[in-house]
Amino acid sequence: MQLTFLGTGTSHGIPVIGCGCKVCTSNNEKNKRTRSSVWIETKNSSFIIDIATEFRIQAIREKIKKIDFVLLTHSHADHIHGIDDLRSLTRVGTLPVYGNSHTIADVTNRFSYIFKNTGYTGEKPKLSFTSISENNVITFEGKLLSDIGSDFSKKNIIPVPIKHGDLDIFGYKIGNLAYITDCSFISEKSMQFLEGIEILIIGALRYRKYSSHFTIEEALKIIDICRCKKAFLTHFCHDINHKKLKKELPDHVMPAYDGLKISL
Repeated sequence: MQLTFLGTGTSHGIPVIGCGCKVCTSNNEKNKRTRSSVWIETKNSSFIIDIATEFRIQAIREKIKKIDFVLLTHSHADHIHGIDDLRSLTRVGTLPVYGNSHTIADVTNRFSYIFKNTGYTGEKPKLSFTSISENNVITFEGKLLSDIGSDFSKKNIIPVPIKHGDLDIFGYKIGNLAYITDCSFISEKSMQFLEGIEILIIGALRYRKYSSHFTIEEALKIIDICRCKKAFLTHFCHDINHKKLKKELPDHVMPAYDGLKISL
């Protein structure tokens, strides 16, 4: 299994429009960040978590030719506004999209032209939306299972309830890896989902406190609790200089960057 970081930036993307700070004007390509998303390839499947605003650019860069299903963490713009660019990948069939009930309701409302006869004459992405809970499992092939109980199979994907400010959203446990972004709080119950993982990918917006995202320090505390072998920080704003942060982190933690690939 291989995971590719399609994007590692926060909602503005980096460089930020009109900003002249050192990170936004940096020549280091690892400081240039599209909105956050990942692409995961297994032996038999290909899927993404979130549909970032620059999905078209990300997909062309990584030569994505096939997606079997999509997992959504939540419905903020930077995580769903690439949805129309799924058109090119749904000409051969309908693409399943999974998320919690609030996310699915919000997305179907905002992109109603996909589902309703509104007089829109252009090509539409063919998508089927399904609401899921933490009691569901999705197989690596995209099949939805119910009532998992204590089945934390390494071959399944398990939604992990987390908090993004006041919003209830999902992270995902994927085999021995967990992807937790846009997070400000993880309950004790949800931490149990992360027991035994080998790799944690976690959002770390900046150094200063923020109400709806972990800081660098807070993300590192979660990494310590999980005791994972390796961790990657993502979803950075322009306060974060890749080279500087990399020097500050423990050996088993590194800042992710657009295009980074990890094998699992």
